Amino acid sequence: MSNFSSALRNEILRVTRKELKTELATLRKTVSTQRSDIAALKRDTKTLTSQLKALQKVVQRSSSDAATPARETTPQEATRRTNSQAFDGNALAAKRKQLGITQEAMATLLQASALSVYKWESSQVQPRAKQLARIQEVLKLGKRAALAQLQG
Repeated sequence: MSNFSSALRNEILRVTRKELKTELATLRKTVSTQRSDIAALKRDTKTLTSQLKALQKVVQRSSSDAATPARETTPQEATRRTNSQAFDGNALAAKRKQLGITQEAMATLLQASALSVYKWESSQVQPRAKQLARIQEVLKLGKRAALAQLQG
């Protein structure tokens, strides 16, 4: 009788472990998904916090600029400001990707260096007025025309 009871007990334990194993697997998947979601939310919070700090600095600068007397701007400075505000590095990068060309090839089209193209696309530097005219021309090009200019 003791053999039977110990065998029954062992079988019950085995079946219980088997059932718990499947349930624990689903719980582990859920926990790992939630952890990755939490990590993503933390990253988003961090980027939003840094953006908020940057915007607060801009507001502080603009308020301190408003407190100082305004000086007259020359037409060249006004042109630079409007040109730099009109330029979007993301648009240049998107056009390059649409054309399916490298930064070096884009530099060839723009008659500039690959480093300049990189800095324009990453918005580290604003192009000069002369270069802006070339950029506007390239942004209007189609894929065939751009490839023809590169080959020719």
